[in-house]
Amino acid sequence: MFLEDKYINPLTDFGFKKLFGEEVNKDLLIDFLNSLLPKKHTIKDLKYQQNEHLPSTEYDRKAIFDLYCESASGEKFIVEIQRAKQNYFKDRSVFYASFPIQSQGKRGDWDFKLAAVYTIGILDFVFDEDKNKSDYKHTVQLKNQKNQVFYDKLTFIYIELPKFEKNIDGLQSKIEKWLFVFKHLARLNDRPKALQEKIFTKLFTAAEIAKYSKQEQEIYEESLKHFRDLKNVVDTAKEEGKIEGIIEGKIEGIIEGKIEGKIEIASQMKKKGFDIKLIAEITGLSEKEIIAL
Repeated sequence: MFLEDKYINPLTDFGFKKLFGEEVNKDLLIDFLNSLLPKKHTIKDLKYQQNEHLPSTEYDRKAIFDLYCESASGEKFIVEIQRAKQNYFKDRSVFYASFPIQSQGKRGDWDFKLAAVYTIGILDFVFDEDKNKSDYKHTVQLKNQKNQVFYDKLTFIYIELPKFEKNIDGLQSKIEKWLFVFKHLARLNDRPKALQEKIFTKLFTAAEIAKYSKQEQEIYEESLKHFRDLKNVVDTAKEEGKIEGIIEGKIEGIIEGKIEGKIEIASQMKKKGFDIKLIAEITGLSEKEIIAL
């Protein structure tokens, strides 16, 4: 074990799902989402849905979300961490958003009324077209030629974390506090005075590595190793000035559905004798896929 940090890194697969994907911590996810959403869609409660969405036919591609949930009033939310650039990222976002839209279809006499669908992307990179702009939050909706919203029930919200540079003393809004947590939690030794609200008290308690079981710490260690390996690939590519050529193949496999990373973690967990159902829950792979490894 090489874990030395006091708190887990929320940008790892394990860290993100531990803090925001468990029923006992859903108030953390609710508070974070409410800091992003318009007041008309304020979430009072939510329930987690199956994060693997199967295609309509065996020939279509399935989608595996980091988190998929539904509010008490019916809005659907896809929440994902994206650690590096990938080809056709925006196409992938639109494709994934189509699943919660199609799932609302009803047989028989149906008037086609849909609940709102939100895709929330926490990005550890910057869009090329926005690299010279300071805005770190992008809210995207369908608009007409007069820049008026044509359809307000499909919304994409992207957060470019590298652009968020406020220090702890400069935090003002709730969203700024959450973004500070995403960027710096793993490097903190104690809870800062600026994060004294009740919700952050719970967050820091839930993020304390020492309170995890040995099994959870081992799973987190594998997830952290994968996160660091990926970060090293990206950092090296940037330093060499070959970002597009170097990561095109490697990142495509790791990030596109995160399949290779999930398989690597699943393989390590299987070797150590972890339960197949637990491995499936952590990685998002099916039990059949894990058994076949």
